[in-house]
Amino acid sequence: MVDQERINFVTARFSAADINITGEMAEKLVRLCDFMVDYNEKVNLTSITGFTEVVDKHFVDSVLPFFMVDIPQGSSFIDVGTGAGFPSLPLMIVRPDLKGTLCDSLNKRCVYLEQVCSLLDIPAEIVHARSEELGRKRRECFDIATARAVAAMPVLAEYCVPFVKVGGRFIALKSVNEDITASGSAIKKLGGEISQVVDYEIPNGDKRRLAVVNKISQTPTQYPRSSANISKKPL
Repeated sequence: MVDQERINFVTARFSAADINITGEMAEKLVRLCDFMVDYNEKVNLTSITGFTEVVDKHFVDSVLPFFMVDIPQGSSFIDVGTGAGFPSLPLMIVRPDLKGTLCDSLNKRCVYLEQVCSLLDIPAEIVHARSEELGRKRRECFDIATARAVAAMPVLAEYCVPFVKVGGRFIALKSVNEDITASGSAIKKLGGEISQVVDYEIPNGDKRRLAVVNKISQTPTQYPRSSANISKKPL
């Protein structure tokens, strides 16, 4: 597809998810795809490299959950273990009012993120750090923490909930195979409460699960623990 066809395709796929984006946003997403796929030749960022799959499985998949939850204008968020920048990069293109911090433990990915943010004029903060260490330094600093990760919800929550201000939310992008409610007691220990679990489909028919945790009280100071303890002894 030529560029205009690809821009139209991106716009149509978002429209299929009931999200209206501008041509400028669609063009930025096309450029993001091109840069990521090229960069992927030297640094492993993603196994999904076909244009249509990237649009559905990375771009729409990253943004759609945040249109299912009311996110106030100007909210701050941290994307924990952001990897290639999902969900944060597409989200900041479609919601440029949001203030994003992207955290990843691998410096090679952070270098990529710095470059793509510079290319696309995305004013994100890129932080090279282990999330449990950053979580102790920047406790309860963000309106929202998010992650699109395969870790089980009790593990993911311990990495993410400590970042969230009381009154904020942890928004987890999950597969439909996990019983989110089973993590309720772990989340309660962290000062959170499950408020929403929604199953949905992205436009290509793939099934997803959205979990929203409200931060109702401060996270006890012993959390997050070391990554070894989080993995070996989940809450």
